[in-house]
Amino acid sequence: MRRALAVARDTKSDELSSSGFGIALRRYRWCPLLLLGYAVPALAGPPFVTDDPEPPDLGRWEVNYAVTNTVSKDGEAGMAPLVDANYGALPDLQLHIQPQMAYVRTPKGIQFGPGDTEIGVKYRFVEEDEAGWVPMISLYPLIELPTGDEKRGLGAGVARTFVPLWAQKSFGKWTVYGGGGYGINPGAGKNAWFLGGVGLYQLTDALQLGGEAFQQTAEAPGDKDSPGFNLGGSYKLAEDVSLLFSAGRGLANASSSNRFSSYLALQVIY
Repeated sequence: MRRALAVARDTKSDELSSSGFGIALRRYRWCPLLLLGYAVPALAGPPFVTDDPEPPDLGRWEVNYAVTNTVSKDGEAGMAPLVDANYGALPDLQLHIQPQMAYVRTPKGIQFGPGDTEIGVKYRFVEEDEAGWVPMISLYPLIELPTGDEKRGLGAGVARTFVPLWAQKSFGKWTVYGGGGYGINPGAGKNAWFLGGVGLYQLTDALQLGGEAFQQTAEAPGDKDSPGFNLGGSYKLAEDVSLLFSAGRGLANASSSNRFSSYLALQVIY
């Protein structure tokens, strides 16, 4: 996810396709990998575009130090690095902030500098019934502040809002989560919907693998919907340290929005 800006369109040069809240790796925030002995809970959220409903434990920090990239016919864009910081401020309540350094590479050259800054609050209002069928459910509104330079293609130039609802359920070694939301994209853009789902399997105590499929509707006049997929997972390096990874591409209109995308992060629980 996370659900975040990878690169916004430069409306003057139109060098890159709009990315918004999903197309070019909403990468992100998230999910606590709360490691306790050999009982490794399932990863949720990063390294995928689709988010999860689980906040960090009370008083704990979950920080993902990540790099992302997305390749299209017009060039390459991404974050190098982004810091996806999440804090368990209250029971069932997560505070989120994500500053990031953005880059854009086109035939005209490379631009690099601060990108837009994402902030948000995740509230879990339904707990998972582990013995039954009731999933965990959270509301996770996000705002992207226009701290990046729009003229250099490093930001959107306007504040944008994404309001999603996420649900998650575990079945033995399997964890599935997903949902979607509505993005409010003012200025030259248009409002858009995002839907996504993830399935993960715990192969060993340290290794979890899975994949996702998602659908992003067009975010700018003339753009097309952008469905896509990612494959990835996590590997536990130490008690509170994990490597997160994924790669994928668009399933339609990939040339203009997502020929290839990747995410790599070190997740640390403080």
